Amino acid sequence: NSLGHLLCDKGDIEGAEPLYREVLKGNRETLGDRHPDTLASIACLGMLLDDKGDLDGAEPLYREALDGTRETLGDRHMYTLGSIGNYADLLCRRDPVHPNRARTAMGDAPEVAREVLGAVHLVTLVSEANAARIGIALGD
Repeated sequence: NSLGHLLCDKGDIEGAEPLYREVLKGNRETLGDRHPDTLASIACLGMLLDDKGDLDGAEPLYREALDGTRETLGDRHMYTLGSIGNYADLLCRRDPVHPNRARTAMGDAPEVAREVLGAVHLVTLVSEANAARIGIALGD
């Protein structure tokens, strides 16, 4: 994923996508679908598709990463909390008129992140920002 990240950082998302897909395929074959490295590759490809504006392509990857991290690492793990935020934020952006699904997906992730990771951890801050965006969409 490192070369894919580098290409993304340089603005070459199209060049990065085949690399992300190749890494994901290799991880699935060698490590299995629920290995943390495979789950990270799934999330990275989801983020890349999200960055491209392909929300339909990103959603199932975000969902798979979330389901896998919950099953493998538990609900209070940093990767799971990040996956919750990614998925909920995508749901809110896909359907800003009906953000209830996003709020349900977000659940208490910001509070758990604050408790487990601390108030100034990046995952906590992003989780809180996502929750605020969902709250605004709901008119809170």
